[in-house]
Amino acid sequence: MTGPATLTTRVMPRLRPGRNAARMLERNLLVYRHAWMVIFSGFFEPLFYLFSIGVGIGSLVGDVAGPGGTTVRYAAFVAPALLGSSAMNGAIYESTFNIYFKLKYGKIYDAVLSTPMQPADIAIGEISWSLIRGAIYAAGFLVVMAVMGLMPSPWGILALPAATLIGFAFGACGMAATTYLRSWQDFDLISLVTLPLFLFSATFYPLDVYPEAFQVLTRFSPLYHSVEIIRSLTLGTFDWSLAGHVAFLLAMGGVGVLIASRRLGKLLLR
Repeated sequence: MTGPATLTTRVMPRLRPGRNAARMLERNLLVYRHAWMVIFSGFFEPLFYLFSIGVGIGSLVGDVAGPGGTTVRYAAFVAPALLGSSAMNGAIYESTFNIYFKLKYGKIYDAVLSTPMQPADIAIGEISWSLIRGAIYAAGFLVVMAVMGLMPSPWGILALPAATLIGFAFGACGMAATTYLRSWQDFDLISLVTLPLFLFSATFYPLDVYPEAFQVLTRFSPLYHSVEIIRSLTLGTFDWSLAGHVAFLLAMGGVGVLIASRRLGKLLLR
C-alpha cells in the first residue's frame, strides 16, 4: 500500500530521473542537422596523424611488438590508438566547450528545466550525444583503416562499439569536469590533461619502453585502457585483461554521470 497522495503529486506526478533524456538527444540532432560539417571536421585530425606518423615514420621504424607477443607494422600499431584518441577528443570537445556555452551563456538548460525534464535527463542526454559524436569519428576512421589494410582481424568491427564505450567514459567525465569550470581560461586545464593522455598512453610505442614506475602510472590512464581494447580487437589478440579495461571505462563513465547529474542539479536549481 502507498500513503495518500499529496496535492503536489496529484498535480505533477513524480518523474524518474533520466526518463526524458531522449528529448535532450533529439534537440542536439535537430541542431546539428544543419551543421554536420562541424561534426565531421574532427575526423581529419587523427587522419593527419596516421599519415604523418603511422605511415611516414612507420616506413623508417618497420615492425614493432604488438599485444600478445605479435609483430605488426608500425602503422597497424598506431592506427587503433589514433582511433581511440579520436573517440576521446570528439567526446571531450562536445562535453566541455559546447556544454559550457550552453550552461553559462546560452542558458539552454535553464529553459529545459522549465519543462518536465530534470538535471539527470540533461546529463544523460548530453553524454549520449557525446558518445554518438565519438562513434561517428570512429566509424569514419575504421573505414580508412580497413582500406589501408590496417585492420587484419575481422574482430576489428567491434572497435566501433568499443569507441562508443570510450565516448561514454570521456563524455561523462568531461561533462562532470565542465560543471566546475569558472571561465574560458579554465579550459587550459582540460588540455593539460588530454595532451599527456594522448602522448603517453602507449599511443605511439609499446608500454614496455617506459621505465617501470612510469608503466604503473600509465596503467591509470583511461586512454591507455581505451587503446588496449581497440588494439586487441583490430589485431585479433585477446586475453582476460580485456575485461578489466572494459570495466575501468564503465566505472569511469558511471562515476562521471553521477557527478554531472548532481552538479547540474546544484548549479541549475539553486
